[in-house]
Amino acid sequence: MTPGIHNPVLPGFHPDPSIVRVGTEYFLATSTFEWYPGVMVHRSPDLVRWEPVGHILDRPDLLDLRGVADSAGIWAPSLSYHDGRFWLVYSIVRTVGSPFKDVDNLLITAPAIDGPWSEPIFLNSSGFDPSLFHDDDGRTWLVNQQWDHREGHPSFAGIVLQEYDHGERALVGEPVNILRQDELIEGPNLYRRDGWYHLMLAEGGTGWNHGVLMARSRSLTGPYEIDPGGSLLTTRDSPGFPLQKAGHGELVATPDGEWYLAHLASRPVETPAGPRCILGRETCLQRVEWTSDGWLRLADGGSRPRLEVPAPRSASAAPPAARPVRDDFDSPELDPTWSTLRVPADASWLSLTERPGWLRLRGRQSHHSLFDQSLVATPLTAVRCEARTVLDFRPSHFSQLAGLICWYDTSTHYYLRVTHVEGRGRVLGIVLTDDGVYRELPDDDIGIADWPLVHLRARFDRAALRFSASPDGNGWWPVGPVLDASRLSDDYGERLRFTGAHVGVCAQDLGGTRIPADFDLFELRPL
Repeated sequence: MTPGIHNPVLPGFHPDPSIVRVGTEYFLATSTFEWYPGVMVHRSPDLVRWEPVGHILDRPDLLDLRGVADSAGIWAPSLSYHDGRFWLVYSIVRTVGSPFKDVDNLLITAPAIDGPWSEPIFLNSSGFDPSLFHDDDGRTWLVNQQWDHREGHPSFAGIVLQEYDHGERALVGEPVNILRQDELIEGPNLYRRDGWYHLMLAEGGTGWNHGVLMARSRSLTGPYEIDPGGSLLTTRDSPGFPLQKAGHGELVATPDGEWYLAHLASRPVETPAGPRCILGRETCLQRVEWTSDGWLRLADGGSRPRLEVPAPRSASAAPPAARPVRDDFDSPELDPTWSTLRVPADASWLSLTERPGWLRLRGRQSHHSLFDQSLVATPLTAVRCEARTVLDFRPSHFSQLAGLICWYDTSTHYYLRVTHVEGRGRVLGIVLTDDGVYRELPDDDIGIADWPLVHLRARFDRAALRFSASPDGNGWWPVGPVLDASRLSDDYGERLRFTGAHVGVCAQDLGGTRIPADFDLFELRPL
């Protein structure tokens, strides 16, 4: 029996998908923002079963994120394959929340998806969401969104096209603005089919008004005609539908000539404050078809995405592999499902070999720092789940902390931490940052001076988060009140937020002695 595709195919924080097929294998690359390494890649033989390959931007010369703002960093990478090589263009955005973006668009190539990747080539800084178009005549073109910072001008100032010269390793000629529109458009991708240049666009902003829009032209430089049928994909007119914010897509064709659209979407949780997307923006797939008059449409009509989608005819009947939910830290290297904040995991602060079978973190800067945090985390993939870890930590000063953290960004997180209090010794309790405001819940601190190890647990039940702890992993004590998990979402607060909720472990030593905190395991399982 041919299996179906169940959306989202990459649950949790996997936004801005870029998809490419090489032979019979498919590769999906997604944005990583302030998380390091950059650009997560998944591989599939059939669009049904996906497995993580790892991250592409895993060297300091490829990625420097120290000091970038929350939700800045790597935006919308685009992966392609041409002349026997993988090509990746990506944006590093260093400024958000102001009229300026301060973005660099870079290009790297590799003979295989796992590298080695070349040194980066600087392309331009005119706007974000770059992609490459490899035309049939052998020429390569860069398209990206044009940003305009001026007062009284639309910030989204159109789509810019410029040729990339392989020999010069640089853009050449003058950029051409091939499409302007009053509607907010970004995320451009070009395709050539049956004598037409098809321009796929993200429209409406990456929120509740999001969508995918098509335009086409007989000439590469335009003029481009907007699809008279309107949005190819959107949920702006479908409140309450399980998949919301659908948009930002790329196309891929199977060896049999079937077409699929990779796009992002979010699954909101209803709260008293309205719907909030705790899991962030996730990757989905839709089957699409070309009409007799040459426009692209969802295969079964309409513009609303589907939760269940027919798989390619050649897909295996084997079910998708289950994602590992437990890490016992027995490997000398971090599993690719882990990420660190802004900086690489190096031996100066992280080790899996100093104490075999344990993850050792040496405490560094605070959980508000944009520079040198000792934090590793993984995205939440379900709104009903439980995270658990075991901690061995012996602080001797209030400036030393370690524990289990439920994270959105430096401005919003919940932290079940062990620290030292004068006259009491080791204590366990909750500190939090709520849209930039730091708070402590000292009345809920538990004295744990005699606990040999500290078992920590966070349980998510949609919009509710509850911490608990145990000295042995058997009897559990609740710690603190029930917390609002929906604040760990793209939709909370006044800032631009794109990254979804994560959960992980961390350590701080604000006195600079880099005291170690050891974690015996980490488990994240759905409920």
